[in-house]
Amino acid sequence: MSPRPTGHIRRSTDGYDVAISREFTDSPAAVWRDVTASDRTALWFGPWEGDGRVGEIVAVRLAFEDGTPTSELRIDACEPERRLAVTMLDDYGEWRLELLIDAPSGDADPTRLTLVQHLGTDREAVADMVASIGPGWEYYLDMLVAARSGRALPEFDDYYPAQSSYYAGQITQIH
Repeated sequence: MSPRPTGHIRRSTDGYDVAISREFTDSPAAVWRDVTASDRTALWFGPWEGDGRVGEIVAVRLAFEDGTPTSELRIDACEPERRLAVTMLDDYGEWRLELLIDAPSGDADPTRLTLVQHLGTDREAVADMVASIGPGWEYYLDMLVAARSGRALPEFDDYYPAQSSYYAGQITQIH
């Protein structure tokens, strides 16, 4: 059985975004480490090398993609334990991404991590892209959850194409 998709498409000042969240019982500092430290990102996305400062470009080896390609990732903004904005530069163009961490408001509340990909303003192009982008980020965030908990990593084939219609259908609901 395929995992249930949880993300959504929304309008933004820059066009359309896909946003997908996961919740953790750990502190924002622990979640931040898992999404920014190369030895931790290696467990669910891929390791990176370079100068991890704002304005710099790092090389990320996409460890779970066919052929383990390397992509450049420009760090656009960094607010530790709150927000990381990057632009991934690859053969397909530029992918503007943000990782947002919401701290718990109370002791029993979870830390929420939201991945946002800014998709652009062309509704038709967004509809074509999101059918594969949404399932891909669902997969990677579930990879993060599994890596953090020591569980077996999920299989991409359980996400794509099974979740494609969910994401493609969302763009038709936005006016």
